[in-house]
Amino acid sequence: MIIPWQQLDPETLDSIIESFVLREGTDYGEQERSLAQKVEDIRSQLQSGEVVLVWSELHETLNIMPRNQFNAGGHAPY
Repeated sequence: MIIPWQQLDPETLDSIIESFVLREGTDYGEQERSLAQKVEDIRSQLQSGEVVLVWSELHETLNIMPRNQFNAGGHAPY
């Protein structure tokens, strides 16, 4: 299920994004990016709709994933 990021408290959203960035731990760019830059990148992707917050009822976890990957899985948008 997609969780509308706009409905979250800004501090909560920051914590979720930071946790995601730290969990991913992979950087494919030629230049190293700071945690703050990576968090801002994810925030921009959420705002543009490129990625979505997804709650898994089965696993009781929250994740951030590309919208097209979520839609390709046959999930209902809300």
